[in-house]
Amino acid sequence: MARVSLGNRPTVKDVAAAAGVSATTVSRVLGGTYPVSASTRKRVLRAVQDLDYVINAQARALVGGSTRTVAFVVRDLVGPLFAYIGQGVEQQATAEGRLCLVCTHHGDPDRELEIIELMREQQAEAVVLVGGGLRTAEHIERMAQIARSLERVGSRLVLCGRPPIGPDAPATVVEYDNEGGAFAVTNYLLSLGHRRIAFVGAAEPEHTTTSARFNGFSRAHAAHDLAVDPDLVVGGNFDRESGYRHAKALLARDTGMTAVIGITDMVATGVLAALREAGLRVPQDISVAGYDDIPLSADLSPALTTVRIPHEELGRAAVRLALHRDEYALDQHMMLGTHVVIRASTAPPNGQTRN
Repeated sequence: MARVSLGNRPTVKDVAAAAGVSATTVSRVLGGTYPVSASTRKRVLRAVQDLDYVINAQARALVGGSTRTVAFVVRDLVGPLFAYIGQGVEQQATAEGRLCLVCTHHGDPDRELEIIELMREQQAEAVVLVGGGLRTAEHIERMAQIARSLERVGSRLVLCGRPPIGPDAPATVVEYDNEGGAFAVTNYLLSLGHRRIAFVGAAEPEHTTTSARFNGFSRAHAAHDLAVDPDLVVGGNFDRESGYRHAKALLARDTGMTAVIGITDMVATGVLAALREAGLRVPQDISVAGYDDIPLSADLSPALTTVRIPHEELGRAAVRLALHRDEYALDQHMMLGTHVVIRASTAPPNGQTRN
């Protein structure tokens, strides 16, 4: 077998010479886009192995191929919800023979846009944005421009867990009933007899996740002819520390709350910690509910009532629809359902029975 000289990186021509075929045949074997006899394919793959040849993904993309990569863009790698959705993205990408690249923006919308642009330059087949995002006019317009830019190079913007950015933006959307889940868990607490329900989480009108969940919380109150008390609504982040800190602040103000909804399960774990520290029993003194149904929520003491999100299916569907958008041309916007999972952390208010 022919050998490439030491110190030089093997090329397609070296593989062709080693296998006794043309460079075009080597490209056909490696690209998998043209029928090649089994014996020829075997010789080419043997030459690739012997020469330790590495396909130049960027070069293949430039001639109309693909880098066969899917970018997974997320706030951080700490949040359990992101991790489980990411697992679905990775599983589907692997099943499709793609490499999954993970990028984090740490809540910086400008950094998120920079990452998308970088992935466009890298010819990623799909750029999957996971979690909520800004809804300012400027940000939406910039996102729409990037979506069109990705489309022009054969890539695809995928919004996973957030709503569409407009009718003119070519994007795949896989979201869940965010507002409906918040409505359902709030309505459940109201049906138990609670009337002083605190909402712990960032009620930011320009953020898709927080605004949707707060809207569901507010709509459930309206359905019971109740007004939301602004003293029971506090901001914060999506983590445990935020829930702990804001629950302590609520307790210090003696708001008379009988139930608390954390905007995420991690926020709810912080609320539980603050209540325990204050000597309050859950659910006998105060009921607590969360949102996301991460596996940890079932193992807490007491187990957490929460809203179930189909984490992994969100990730799998995002990749599946984006990579096969010709096949799913009419299904590029998918809405998955949510539902309340009732556990031991909620009960009627102290001294009351269920309505």
